[in-house]
This record gives sequence, C-alpha cells and structure tokens, in this order.
Amino acid sequence: MRLRPARAATFAVALATALVAATVLAAPPASAATAAFVRTSSWGTGYEAKFTVTNDSSASISSWNVQFDLPAGSAVGSYWDALLSTSGQHVTAVNQSWNGTLAPGASTTFGFIVSGTGDPANCTVNGGLCTGGGGGNPGAPATPGGLRVTGATNTSISLAWNAVAGTVSGYRVYEGSSLKATVTGTSATVSGLSACTGHSYTVTAYNAGGESAKSAAVSGSTTGCTGGGGGAMAAAPYLYPGWGDPPAPSTVMGATGIKWFTIAFVLSGGGCTPAWDGTGPLTGSTWASTIAAIRAAGGDVIPSFGGWSGNKLGPNCSSASALAGAYQQVINAYGLKAIDIDIENTDEFENEVVQDRILGALKIVKQNNPGLKTIVTIGTSTSGPSWWGTRLINQAAALQAGVDVFTIMPFDFGGGANMYQSTVNAAEGLKNALKTAFGWSDATAYAHMGVSGMNGLSDQQELTSPATWTQIRDWAKARGLARFTFWSVNRDRPCPGGGVVSNCSGISQNTWEFTSITAQY
Repeated sequence: MRLRPARAATFAVALATALVAATVLAAPPASAATAAFVRTSSWGTGYEAKFTVTNDSSASISSWNVQFDLPAGSAVGSYWDALLSTSGQHVTAVNQSWNGTLAPGASTTFGFIVSGTGDPANCTVNGGLCTGGGGGNPGAPATPGGLRVTGATNTSISLAWNAVAGTVSGYRVYEGSSLKATVTGTSATVSGLSACTGHSYTVTAYNAGGESAKSAAVSGSTTGCTGGGGGAMAAAPYLYPGWGDPPAPSTVMGATGIKWFTIAFVLSGGGCTPAWDGTGPLTGSTWASTIAAIRAAGGDVIPSFGGWSGNKLGPNCSSASALAGAYQQVINAYGLKAIDIDIENTDEFENEVVQDRILGALKIVKQNNPGLKTIVTIGTSTSGPSWWGTRLINQAAALQAGVDVFTIMPFDFGGGANMYQSTVNAAEGLKNALKTAFGWSDATAYAHMGVSGMNGLSDQQELTSPATWTQIRDWAKARGLARFTFWSVNRDRPCPGGGVVSNCSGISQNTWEFTSITAQY
C-alpha cells in the first residue's frame, strides 16, 4: 500500500475524447490520416514522388498536414494537387480541401518534383508516421524484425535480428542516429562501451537501391554494476514527481550521495498505452525533466509501474504480449537498466489472470532485453508473503518469468510495533517462499530479494525511525539483498506530530536522513 492520492483519470480521458471529436474538422488528431510515400520515377539529378493520404478515422476530415525532411542539396520543384512551402531543408505540404471533405476510409494523392537523389525522411501526416516510417526508395529492402539482445559484457552488447527476404547487401546497427556497426549477417556486437550503462539500438537493411526504415528499438545494458547486494541500483528510494512537494533530485543527491531513484508511477493513459501517472506523456513531462536532472547529476532511474491506486496497465492490456509492448515503450524511451512492477490491490495483486499476464509480459521483456533487471514489488504479512504473494512467486517459477528481484513492502501489515523484527520476520518468510518455489539456497534466495520500507509513520501508524531503518539496512547488507529502498523521498523531511502526509515523515528526523541511510547500502 502506498500513501497516494486517488486519480480521476477516467473522467479526464472521456472529456479529452469529447473535445477531440468536437474539433476533428478543424484540427484532425494525429491518428486521423496515414500517408504512404512512393518514388514514382527517378533520374540522375532528381525524381518525381507522391503521397497517398488515407483517412483512417471514423469521422470526415477536411484538413491535414504532411511533413518530411530532405537531405542537403535537395529541393522541391514543381508540384500538383498540393500547396508546398520550403524552409531550409524542411518541407511542409498542406492542403485545406483536397477533393473537398475526405470521408472515412477515402484516399487522395498529391505529388511533387524533387531535385537531388536523397529520399524524404521523417515523414509524418498529422503528426503520425507515414507508412514505412517515412517512405523511401521501393527498391530498398524491407525493415528488419525481431531485433533482440543476445548477450552483454562489461564493455559490449550483442544483438541479433531476423533476415530480410530479397536482395540485401548488409545491415547497419544504429544507436540513435549514430552508426555503430555494418555487417553482412544477422548479428553484431557493439564494443567499447562503459560498464553498467544502458543503450538502445535499431537496425536497417540496405542494398544498391537504398536503405530500409529503422527497426523497432531494443534496449540493453552492459554488466559490471557495483555497489550493495544488487549493484549500483540496489539503493533506489522512490521519488514521485507528481505528488508531495517533490524535491529537486540534485539537491537530495548532493546532500546524501544517493545515485538511483525509483520513479513513481507508470499507469495507463487509456487502454494499453503507458503514461506517467496516467496523464503525463512519456517524454516532455515533469517526470521526463526529473529523470533528465537525475542523469545530469550522474545518477539513474528505475521507473515503477502500478502501485496501489490509479488506472493500471495490467488490467487494461489484453495479453502478456500487449503488456510487454507497453513496458518496452518506457524501456526504449529512457534506455533503462531496470524496471519495477509494483503489484498491489485487487485489480492486479489479487487477480490471478492479471498476475499471470504481468509475469508473462516480464518473461517477454526479459527475452528481448537480457541485460535488463526486472523487479516485482508486493505487500507482505509479518510472517512473509500472503497466499496471493506465494501464488505469484510460484507462478514466476512455473512460467520461468526470469524475475530478478522479489521485493516486499514490510509495512501496513496490521501489526509490527517492533518494525525491525517484523521486517526481518517478513523477509525470512519471503526467503523461504523463494527457496520452495525455485529450489534455491539461502544465499541465492537473499540475492534475489529486496525490502521496500516506509519511512517514519506508515498509513497504519507503524513507526520506522532512522535508527530502526539503519538496523534493517545492516541486516539486509549482511545477507546481500539485491534491493533496499523506501517510500518515499518526498516524505524524507521532519514534521513531528504531522501524521501520515505526503511531504514529510510525521516524526522528528533530519532532512533526507532516510535517504542518507539508504545511500550507504
């Protein structure tokens, strides 16, 4: 359980949908139309090109906007059925009334003459990618699929992908826009990397006719992380940018030496689409700027999916593969080394179908991102996991989900006057459940365990003081636990007698004291 506000996400989504529907004729949404680029003819110093625009919405539209980039040395010449304007090498084609109103499912075509031999790139129509990710020479190969990480060392990441049919001269591996490898086969190893760093790659196929669009990205991390029982990321207290007077992360990092934060929470932005707190876009939000600030100060992050309240991805995604795709969007957006799946409440934790869906999704994510650490966080009783927690652990073993760390939240368990002893008892119960499910030794079980406490007063008024948290830290460190964290940095400030609130601990303490204790893990 997390001290956390309720969200009126359903109303917000419904209102936004109504507003979009009411204004579709004036400003169609990004998904209202698609466009396919085709090079219809070419010669030595130029070519003729056309876009076919299709209305994919359920409502008529009367305006759309196609944008693309041309390489240096290219320019737009004559045209038909379009109003074109140029600004440097960026070209925008706009038409307010091609063939009048474009009905649902209807298409129209416009074209132009380009001088230069380069194809348009980064093509969008109403903000959405054109078919094929921007078009290109039809003579180029198809886009490779099945890109995956096959291994990692301290200084390298190995990749593989599926072969493309037809004439292929070779493949190019990119990190962002930077070319990292050119090979003739369907695998490559990118070397010269730093230890414990995350990377995101795409691959293209090429031949004499040109280069394909880039594949879907895949993320991986090099090995060599050092630190507490779980490496540098072992100590990663929760930080909630959207709640509880969030502090500047650089201030906390400078005062305590903490390097990693677990960032709450990724929820459903509608269906199986991930969004920060259910409303914030993955990039360009308060969460994105917080992550950028942490990384600029030399730290890194673990996004947390789920939590106690809110509209979550687990119940909204229809299958394990769909849920894995939602996780992958966040992994790709930030080049992650780890993710935390906080499974709580009746919609996810006490739901067998959703439990299995989450575990299936984590198995897929682990297969596609072998260097990624996957963390599952659950509630507990004072004696260890409940029936639901034990079921989840047993299913993780049966499905071979590849979960790296099972973390318990030893608070709000309806008891625990002695929070040190209650936490130890709960952790020992988790250890025994892992040994039973996986056949592990004590040492191996500890190495796959984590503790996530609640600083100061819990929701049920259980008291964890700085002295108690230090005791728990030392117990966990002596056994090599993979994760030691707490909820939350937002609350790591004094307010004796303040009760259970979002921006302080409710007790007398030094500012950032729990974070300082955690940083020493």
